Amino acid sequence: MKKLLMLLAVVFATNLVYAETKQVCHDKLDKANKPVIDKKTGKPAQTCKTIKIHQKLEGTVVPEKPTKK
Repeated sequence: MKKLLMLLAVVFATNLVYAETKQVCHDKLDKANKPVIDKKTGKPAQTCKTIKIHQKLEGTVVPEKPTKK
């Protein structure tokens, strides 16, 4: 059982290492939809997330259907 868990952990870790990631940040908003200002810096407070970037694969063009008479 321990070997199985270790194998799953290694596979999961290698997927994270090779995945291309990007950090996305958005301003925090209050109830009135105004940006929340950080007291220390005087700039808008932000929430940031790290997301994976998926590559779009090239495909073939779908042929158009012939029109009925």
